[in-house]
Amino acid sequence: MSSIAPTVLDSVPDARGRFGPYGGRYVPETLVAPLEELERVYAAASADPKFHAELDALLHDFAGRPTPLQFAERLTAHLGGARIYIKREDLLHTGAHKINNSLGQGLLAVRMGKKRVVAETGAGQHGVATATVAARLGLDCTVYMGTEDMERQRLNVNRMRLLGAEVVGVDAGSRTLKDAINEAMRDWVTNVRTSHYLLGSVLGAHPYPQIVRDFHKVIGEEAREQILKKEDRLPDWLFACVGGGSNAIGLFNAFLADGSVKMVGVEAGGRGHTLGEHAVRLAAARGFSGARPGVLQGTYSYVLQTNDGQIATTHSISAGLDYPAVGPEHAWLADLGRAEYTAVTDDDAIDAAKTLARIEGIIPALESAHAIAELIRRAPKMNENQLVIVNLSGRGDKDMETLSRYV
Repeated sequence: MSSIAPTVLDSVPDARGRFGPYGGRYVPETLVAPLEELERVYAAASADPKFHAELDALLHDFAGRPTPLQFAERLTAHLGGARIYIKREDLLHTGAHKINNSLGQGLLAVRMGKKRVVAETGAGQHGVATATVAARLGLDCTVYMGTEDMERQRLNVNRMRLLGAEVVGVDAGSRTLKDAINEAMRDWVTNVRTSHYLLGSVLGAHPYPQIVRDFHKVIGEEAREQILKKEDRLPDWLFACVGGGSNAIGLFNAFLADGSVKMVGVEAGGRGHTLGEHAVRLAAARGFSGARPGVLQGTYSYVLQTNDGQIATTHSISAGLDYPAVGPEHAWLADLGRAEYTAVTDDDAIDAAKTLARIEGIIPALESAHAIAELIRRAPKMNENQLVIVNLSGRGDKDMETLSRYV
Protein backbone atom coordinates (compact mmCIF):
# COMPACT_ATOMS: atom_id res chain seq x y z
CA MET A 1 0.00 0.00 0.00
CA SER A 2 1.34 3.43 -0.92
CA SER A 3 2.16 5.83 1.88
CA ILE A 4 2.57 8.81 -0.45
CA ALA A 5 0.53 11.79 0.67
CA PRO A 6 -2.31 12.69 -1.73
CA THR A 7 -1.17 16.34 -1.73
CA VAL A 8 2.18 15.26 -3.17
CA LEU A 9 0.51 13.36 -6.00
CA ASP A 10 -1.93 16.20 -6.71
CA SER A 11 0.72 18.92 -6.90
CA VAL A 12 2.52 17.86 -10.07
CA PRO A 13 3.82 19.10 -12.32
CA ASP A 14 5.26 22.12 -10.53
CA ALA A 15 5.59 25.56 -12.09
CA ARG A 16 8.69 24.44 -14.03
CA GLY A 17 6.89 21.41 -15.44
CA ARG A 18 8.68 18.95 -13.16
CA PHE A 19 7.40 15.63 -11.86
CA GLY A 20 9.90 15.31 -9.05
CA PRO A 21 13.25 15.53 -10.90
CA TYR A 22 11.74 14.64 -14.29
CA GLY A 23 10.11 16.70 -17.02
CA GLY A 24 11.00 20.31 -17.61
CA ARG A 25 11.57 22.18 -20.85
CA TYR A 26 14.70 21.43 -22.91
CA VAL A 27 14.09 23.13 -26.25
CA PRO A 28 15.72 25.62 -28.61
CA GLU A 29 15.01 29.29 -27.98
CA THR A 30 12.62 29.48 -30.93
CA LEU A 31 10.19 27.13 -29.16
CA VAL A 32 10.16 28.85 -25.76
CA ALA A 33 7.60 31.48 -26.81
CA PRO A 34 5.12 29.04 -28.43
CA LEU A 35 5.36 26.71 -25.42
CA GLU A 36 4.68 29.63 -23.09
CA GLU A 37 1.75 30.64 -25.31
CA LEU A 38 0.39 27.08 -25.18
CA GLU A 39 0.76 27.06 -21.39
CA ARG A 40 -1.18 30.35 -21.07
CA VAL A 41 -3.92 29.27 -23.48
CA TYR A 42 -4.31 25.91 -21.77
CA ALA A 43 -4.59 27.57 -18.34
CA ALA A 44 -7.28 29.91 -19.67
CA ALA A 45 -9.15 27.08 -21.40
CA SER A 46 -9.01 24.95 -18.23
CA ALA A 47 -10.83 27.73 -16.36
CA ASP A 48 -13.40 28.32 -19.12
CA PRO A 49 -16.71 26.41 -18.77
CA LYS A 50 -17.43 26.97 -22.48
CA PHE A 51 -14.25 25.14 -23.46
CA HIS A 52 -15.15 22.17 -21.25
CA ALA A 53 -18.72 22.12 -22.57
CA GLU A 54 -17.50 22.05 -26.18
CA LEU A 55 -14.93 19.33 -25.46
CA ASP A 56 -17.43 17.24 -23.50
CA ALA A 57 -19.96 17.47 -26.33
CA LEU A 58 -17.37 16.32 -28.88
CA LEU A 59 -16.21 13.48 -26.64
CA HIS A 60 -19.80 12.31 -26.20
CA ASP A 61 -21.37 12.91 -29.61
CA PHE A 62 -18.37 12.56 -31.92
CA ALA A 63 -15.95 10.23 -30.12
CA GLY A 64 -18.43 8.01 -28.27
CA ARG A 65 -17.70 8.55 -24.57
CA PRO A 66 -18.27 7.20 -22.02
CA THR A 67 -16.69 3.89 -23.00
CA PRO A 68 -17.99 0.73 -21.29
CA LEU A 69 -16.32 -1.04 -18.40
CA GLN A 70 -17.00 -4.64 -19.41
CA PHE A 71 -16.89 -7.56 -17.00
CA ALA A 72 -14.79 -10.16 -18.83
CA GLU A 73 -16.82 -13.15 -17.63
CA ARG A 74 -15.26 -15.79 -19.88
CA LEU A 75 -11.68 -14.56 -19.43
CA THR A 76 -12.21 -14.51 -15.67
CA ALA A 77 -13.45 -18.11 -15.75
CA HIS A 78 -10.66 -19.16 -18.13
CA LEU A 79 -7.86 -17.74 -15.97
CA GLY A 80 -9.33 -18.30 -12.52
CA GLY A 81 -8.44 -15.94 -9.72
CA ALA A 82 -9.38 -12.26 -9.91
CA ARG A 83 -12.54 -10.78 -11.43
CA ILE A 84 -11.47 -8.95 -14.59
CA TYR A 85 -12.94 -5.79 -16.04
CA ILE A 86 -11.91 -4.30 -19.40
CA LYS A 87 -12.04 -0.55 -20.03
CA ARG A 88 -13.12 -0.44 -23.66
CA GLU A 89 -11.20 2.50 -25.15
CA ASP A 90 -11.07 0.43 -28.34
CA LEU A 91 -14.72 1.32 -28.94
CA LEU A 92 -13.98 5.02 -29.40
CA HIS A 93 -14.20 6.68 -32.82
CA THR A 94 -10.91 6.02 -34.69
CA GLY A 95 -10.30 2.88 -32.60
CA ALA A 96 -8.17 4.02 -29.65
CA HIS A 97 -7.88 6.37 -26.68
CA LYS A 98 -5.88 8.86 -28.80
CA ILE A 99 -9.00 10.78 -29.86
CA ASN A 100 -9.40 12.16 -26.30
CA ASN A 101 -6.20 14.20 -26.51
CA SER A 102 -6.51 15.06 -30.19
CA LEU A 103 -9.90 16.66 -29.63
CA GLY A 104 -8.65 18.66 -26.66
CA GLN A 105 -5.54 19.92 -28.42
CA GLY A 106 -7.47 20.56 -31.62
CA LEU A 107 -9.72 22.95 -29.71
CA LEU A 108 -6.64 24.62 -28.23
CA ALA A 109 -5.25 25.12 -31.75
CA VAL A 110 -8.48 26.81 -32.80
CA ARG A 111 -8.37 28.93 -29.65
CA MET A 112 -4.82 30.07 -30.55
CA GLY A 113 -5.85 30.93 -34.11
CA LYS A 114 -3.63 28.26 -35.64
CA LYS A 115 -4.86 26.97 -39.01
CA ARG A 116 -2.68 23.87 -39.19
CA VAL A 117 -1.70 20.99 -36.93
CA VAL A 118 1.46 18.90 -37.12
CA ALA A 119 1.68 15.46 -35.52
CA GLU A 120 3.86 12.39 -35.21
CA THR A 121 2.63 8.83 -35.10
CA GLY A 122 4.03 5.35 -34.57
CA ALA A 123 1.18 2.86 -34.57
CA GLY A 124 -0.83 5.32 -36.63
CA GLN A 125 -3.66 5.72 -34.13
CA HIS A 126 -2.60 9.19 -33.01
CA GLY A 127 -2.13 10.19 -36.63
CA VAL A 128 -5.61 8.95 -37.52
CA ALA A 129 -7.10 10.72 -34.50
CA THR A 130 -5.33 13.96 -35.37
CA ALA A 131 -6.37 13.75 -39.04
CA THR A 132 -9.93 13.05 -37.92
CA VAL A 133 -10.02 16.03 -35.57
CA ALA A 134 -8.43 18.28 -38.18
CA ALA A 135 -11.16 17.34 -40.65
CA ARG A 136 -13.85 17.92 -38.03
CA LEU A 137 -12.48 21.35 -37.05
CA GLY A 138 -11.43 22.51 -40.52
CA LEU A 139 -7.65 22.49 -39.96
CA ASP A 140 -4.84 21.53 -42.30
CA CYS A 141 -2.92 18.49 -41.08
CA THR A 142 0.55 17.03 -41.65
CA VAL A 143 1.53 13.74 -39.98
CA TYR A 144 5.11 12.44 -39.80
CA MET A 145 5.61 8.68 -39.63
CA GLY A 146 8.69 6.47 -39.81
CA THR A 147 8.82 4.44 -43.00
CA GLU A 148 9.12 1.18 -41.06
CA ASP A 149 5.93 2.05 -39.20
CA MET A 150 4.25 3.06 -42.45
CA GLU A 151 4.95 -0.42 -43.81
CA ARG A 152 3.51 -2.27 -40.82
CA GLN A 153 0.59 0.17 -40.41
CA ARG A 154 -0.46 0.67 -44.03
CA LEU A 155 -4.15 0.67 -43.15
CA ASN A 156 -3.73 3.71 -40.91
CA VAL A 157 -1.65 5.52 -43.54
CA ASN A 158 -4.54 5.10 -45.97
CA ARG A 159 -7.04 6.26 -43.36
CA MET A 160 -5.06 9.45 -42.68
CA ARG A 161 -4.80 10.26 -46.37
CA LEU A 162 -8.52 9.65 -46.90
CA LEU A 163 -9.21 12.12 -44.09
CA GLY A 164 -7.20 14.75 -45.96
CA ALA A 165 -3.92 14.66 -44.04
CA GLU A 166 -0.51 14.82 -45.66
CA VAL A 167 1.48 11.80 -44.44
CA VAL A 168 5.24 12.36 -44.64
CA GLY A 169 7.49 9.30 -44.43
CA VAL A 170 10.65 9.59 -42.33
CA ASP A 171 13.52 7.44 -43.56
CA ALA A 172 16.13 8.60 -41.04
CA GLY A 173 17.49 6.75 -38.01
CA SER A 174 15.45 3.75 -36.96
CA ARG A 175 12.55 4.96 -39.18
CA THR A 176 10.14 4.71 -36.23
CA LEU A 177 8.42 6.98 -33.70
CA LYS A 178 11.52 8.77 -32.35
CA ASP A 179 12.48 9.88 -35.84
CA ALA A 180 8.92 10.95 -36.67
CA ILE A 181 8.93 13.18 -33.57
CA ASN A 182 12.21 14.76 -34.69
CA GLU A 183 10.75 15.69 -38.07
CA ALA A 184 7.48 16.96 -36.59
CA MET A 185 9.43 19.23 -34.25
CA ARG A 186 11.52 20.56 -37.15
CA ASP A 187 8.32 21.38 -39.02
CA TRP A 188 6.90 23.12 -35.96
CA VAL A 189 10.04 25.24 -35.49
CA THR A 190 9.77 26.35 -39.13
CA ASN A 191 6.02 27.07 -39.08
CA VAL A 192 5.44 27.96 -35.45
CA ARG A 193 3.32 31.06 -36.15
CA THR A 194 0.69 29.18 -38.14
CA SER A 195 0.96 25.61 -36.81
CA HIS A 196 0.30 23.80 -33.54
CA TYR A 197 2.28 20.67 -32.73
CA LEU A 198 -0.34 18.17 -31.59
CA LEU A 199 1.91 15.85 -29.58
CA GLY A 200 0.40 12.43 -29.00
CA SER A 201 1.73 11.18 -25.67
CA VAL A 202 2.79 12.34 -22.20
CA LEU A 203 6.21 13.28 -23.60
CA GLY A 204 8.01 16.38 -24.73
CA ALA A 205 8.61 19.75 -23.14
CA HIS A 206 6.30 21.27 -20.54
CA PRO A 207 3.32 21.74 -20.75
CA TYR A 208 2.74 18.73 -23.06
CA PRO A 209 3.00 15.95 -20.43
CA GLN A 210 0.44 17.76 -18.28
CA ILE A 211 -1.90 18.65 -21.15
CA VAL A 212 -1.96 15.16 -22.65
CA ARG A 213 -2.46 13.60 -19.20
CA ASP A 214 -5.33 15.95 -18.41
CA PHE A 215 -7.13 15.20 -21.67
CA HIS A 216 -6.84 11.46 -20.93
CA LYS A 217 -7.89 11.65 -17.25
CA VAL A 218 -11.42 10.92 -18.43
CA ILE A 219 -10.42 7.24 -18.80
CA GLY A 220 -9.72 6.77 -15.10
CA GLU A 221 -12.52 9.05 -13.96
CA GLU A 222 -15.05 6.99 -15.88
CA ALA A 223 -13.51 3.69 -14.77
CA ARG A 224 -13.61 4.75 -11.12
CA GLU A 225 -17.28 5.72 -11.30
CA GLN A 226 -18.16 2.56 -13.24
CA ILE A 227 -16.40 0.09 -10.93
CA LEU A 228 -17.96 1.70 -7.87
CA LYS A 229 -21.38 1.33 -9.48
CA LYS A 230 -20.78 -2.30 -10.49
CA GLU A 231 -18.86 -3.59 -7.46
CA ASP A 232 -19.40 -0.89 -4.80
CA ARG A 233 -15.65 -0.66 -4.21
CA LEU A 234 -12.38 0.28 -5.88
CA PRO A 235 -10.30 -2.20 -7.88
CA ASP A 236 -7.26 -3.92 -6.40
CA TRP A 237 -5.21 -3.74 -9.61
CA LEU A 238 -4.89 -1.60 -12.74
CA PHE A 239 -3.02 -2.78 -15.86
CA ALA A 240 -2.09 -0.71 -18.92
CA CYS A 241 0.60 -0.78 -21.61
CA VAL A 242 3.25 1.94 -21.56
CA GLY A 243 5.00 3.36 -24.60
CA GLY A 244 5.11 7.10 -23.98
CA GLY A 245 2.45 6.34 -21.42
CA SER A 246 -0.71 8.31 -22.25
CA ASN A 247 -3.33 5.58 -21.88
CA ALA A 248 -1.73 4.32 -18.67
CA ILE A 249 -1.50 7.73 -17.01
CA GLY A 250 -5.08 8.40 -18.11
CA LEU A 251 -6.23 5.32 -16.22
CA PHE A 252 -3.88 5.69 -13.24
CA ASN A 253 -4.53 9.35 -12.50
CA ALA A 254 -7.93 8.97 -10.84
CA PHE A 255 -6.53 6.34 -8.45
CA LEU A 256 -3.15 7.83 -7.53
CA ALA A 257 -4.20 8.84 -4.04
CA ASP A 258 -5.81 5.43 -3.33
CA GLY A 259 -2.97 3.45 -1.81
CA SER A 260 -4.92 0.19 -1.92
CA VAL A 261 -5.05 0.29 -5.74
CA LYS A 262 -1.93 -1.25 -7.25
CA MET A 263 -0.87 -0.05 -10.70
CA VAL A 264 1.12 -1.98 -13.30
CA GLY A 265 2.53 -0.41 -16.44
CA VAL A 266 3.62 -2.92 -19.10
CA GLU A 267 6.48 -2.10 -21.47
CA ALA A 268 7.67 -3.79 -24.64
CA GLY A 269 10.09 -6.61 -23.84
CA GLY A 270 10.58 -7.22 -27.55
CA ARG A 271 12.71 -10.23 -28.46
CA GLY A 272 15.63 -10.01 -26.02
CA HIS A 273 17.25 -8.29 -23.05
CA THR A 274 20.15 -6.62 -24.87
CA LEU A 275 20.07 -3.01 -26.03
CA GLY A 276 18.33 -2.71 -29.38
CA GLU A 277 16.12 -5.76 -28.84
CA HIS A 278 13.48 -4.15 -26.58
CA ALA A 279 11.89 -0.85 -25.52
CA VAL A 280 12.09 -1.22 -21.72
CA ARG A 281 12.87 1.97 -19.79
CA LEU A 282 11.47 1.42 -16.30
CA ALA A 283 11.54 -2.37 -15.83
CA ALA A 284 15.34 -2.54 -15.98
CA ALA A 285 15.40 -4.56 -12.76
CA ARG A 286 14.15 -7.49 -14.84
CA GLY A 287 17.47 -7.61 -16.67
CA PHE A 288 16.84 -5.30 -19.62
CA SER A 289 19.84 -3.12 -20.39
CA GLY A 290 20.38 0.48 -21.38
CA ALA A 291 17.94 2.75 -19.52
CA ARG A 292 19.09 5.69 -17.42
CA PRO A 293 17.94 9.30 -16.90
CA GLY A 294 18.64 11.68 -19.74
CA VAL A 295 17.11 14.29 -22.03
CA LEU A 296 15.24 13.39 -25.22
CA GLN A 297 12.97 15.56 -27.34
CA GLY A 298 12.37 18.25 -24.78
CA THR A 299 12.07 16.37 -21.49
CA TYR A 300 14.21 14.71 -18.82
CA SER A 301 13.20 11.12 -18.15
CA TYR A 302 14.47 7.54 -18.42
CA VAL A 303 16.00 7.02 -21.86
CA LEU A 304 17.53 3.98 -23.54
CA GLN A 305 21.14 4.95 -24.31
CA THR A 306 24.44 3.42 -25.32
CA ASN A 307 27.42 3.62 -22.95
CA ASP A 308 28.57 6.84 -24.60
CA GLY A 309 25.15 8.50 -24.29
CA GLN A 310 23.82 7.98 -27.82
CA ILE A 311 20.10 7.25 -28.12
CA ALA A 312 19.70 3.52 -28.62
CA THR A 313 17.68 1.73 -31.23
CA THR A 314 14.63 -0.11 -29.94
CA HIS A 315 12.40 -2.97 -31.01
CA SER A 316 8.81 -3.96 -30.42
CA ILE A 317 6.29 -5.84 -32.49
CA SER A 318 3.92 -3.02 -31.56
CA ALA A 319 4.78 0.27 -33.28
CA GLY A 320 3.19 2.34 -30.50
CA LEU A 321 5.53 0.97 -27.81
CA ASP A 322 8.70 1.22 -29.90
CA TYR A 323 10.19 4.38 -28.31
CA PRO A 324 13.42 4.91 -26.33
CA ALA A 325 12.04 7.22 -23.61
CA VAL A 326 9.03 7.28 -21.31
CA GLY A 327 6.80 10.05 -20.00
CA PRO A 328 8.32 11.95 -17.03
CA GLU A 329 5.34 11.33 -14.75
CA HIS A 330 5.79 7.58 -15.19
CA ALA A 331 9.49 7.93 -14.34
CA TRP A 332 8.50 9.76 -11.16
CA LEU A 333 5.83 7.19 -10.20
CA ALA A 334 8.38 4.42 -10.74
CA ASP A 335 10.94 6.13 -8.49
CA LEU A 336 8.29 6.66 -5.81
CA GLY A 337 7.19 3.04 -6.02
CA ARG A 338 3.59 4.17 -6.56
CA ALA A 339 3.39 2.25 -9.83
CA GLU A 340 5.15 -0.95 -10.85
CA TYR A 341 6.58 -1.38 -14.34
CA THR A 342 7.19 -4.69 -16.03
CA ALA A 343 7.76 -6.00 -19.56
CA VAL A 344 6.17 -8.50 -21.94
CA THR A 345 7.81 -10.13 -24.97
CA ASP A 346 6.57 -9.98 -28.55
CA ASP A 347 5.59 -13.65 -28.41
CA ASP A 348 3.60 -13.26 -25.20
CA ALA A 349 1.76 -10.25 -26.64
CA ILE A 350 0.78 -12.27 -29.72
CA ASP A 351 -0.44 -15.13 -27.51
CA ALA A 352 -2.45 -12.69 -25.38
CA ALA A 353 -4.09 -11.21 -28.47
CA LYS A 354 -5.13 -14.71 -29.58
CA THR A 355 -6.48 -15.51 -26.11
CA LEU A 356 -8.58 -12.36 -25.83
CA ALA A 357 -9.93 -12.80 -29.36
CA ARG A 358 -10.96 -16.41 -28.80
CA ILE A 359 -12.20 -16.13 -25.22
CA GLU A 360 -13.91 -12.71 -25.25
CA GLY A 361 -14.40 -12.00 -28.97
CA ILE A 362 -12.21 -8.87 -28.80
CA ILE A 363 -9.17 -8.37 -31.04
CA PRO A 364 -6.82 -5.98 -29.19
CA ALA A 365 -4.18 -3.70 -30.61
CA LEU A 366 -0.73 -5.22 -30.14
CA GLU A 367 0.06 -2.39 -27.71
CA SER A 368 -2.92 -3.31 -25.53
CA ALA A 369 -2.06 -7.01 -25.89
CA HIS A 370 1.04 -6.36 -23.76
CA ALA A 371 -1.18 -5.34 -20.85
CA ILE A 372 -3.42 -8.36 -21.45
CA ALA A 373 -0.38 -10.65 -21.42
CA GLU A 374 0.74 -9.40 -18.01
CA LEU A 375 -2.81 -9.77 -16.72
CA ILE A 376 -2.90 -13.37 -18.00
CA ARG A 377 0.35 -14.04 -16.16
CA ARG A 378 -0.84 -12.63 -12.83
CA ALA A 379 -4.59 -13.09 -12.58
CA PRO A 380 -4.54 -16.84 -11.80
CA LYS A 381 -2.37 -16.13 -8.75
CA MET A 382 -4.93 -13.68 -7.33
CA ASN A 383 -7.92 -14.69 -5.26
CA GLU A 384 -11.49 -14.55 -6.52
CA ASN A 385 -12.35 -11.56 -4.35
CA GLN A 386 -9.83 -9.31 -6.06
CA LEU A 387 -10.86 -6.87 -8.81
CA VAL A 388 -8.74 -5.97 -11.84
CA ILE A 389 -9.21 -3.27 -14.49
CA VAL A 390 -7.16 -3.58 -17.67
CA ASN A 391 -7.17 -0.70 -20.14
CA LEU A 392 -7.84 -1.89 -23.67
CA SER A 393 -6.35 1.21 -25.26
CA GLY A 394 -7.00 0.27 -28.88
CA ARG A 395 -8.45 -2.32 -31.22
CA GLY A 396 -6.47 -4.63 -33.45
CA ASP A 397 -7.74 -3.77 -36.94
CA LYS A 398 -4.51 -1.92 -37.68
CA ASP A 399 -2.42 -4.97 -36.68
CA MET A 400 -4.19 -7.64 -38.70
CA GLU A 401 -1.35 -8.00 -41.23
CA THR A 402 1.07 -8.71 -38.39
CA LEU A 403 -1.36 -10.89 -36.43
CA SER A 404 -2.26 -12.92 -39.51
CA ARG A 405 1.32 -14.17 -39.73
CA TYR A 406 0.93 -15.84 -36.32
CA VAL A 407 -2.56 -17.31 -36.70
